Amino acid sequence: MIKVVFFAKLRESLGTQAIELESTGISTVTDVLDTLHQRYPQWQSELVSTQLLVAINHEMAKLDSEVSSGDELALFPPVTGG
Repeated sequence: MIKVVFFAKLRESLGTQAIELESTGISTVTDVLDTLHQRYPQWQSELVSTQLLVAINHEMAKLDSEVSSGDELALFPPVTGG
């Protein structure tokens, strides 16, 4: 299983803090996002990959970074402020 955790405004918009995905067929962050788009089409506008920051096991990652069973993938919107 891969635990996907949502933070900040993304958590509020999706209405959930975290979900778990079966890791079969998932090898990259992009695969996780594709799986989320398929299972939760209503989340598609919120999960636009160009607008997300990603961390795997508390380390910043890229969309082509590998994920494995047991990993925690965190998704959060870009940090803004002034």
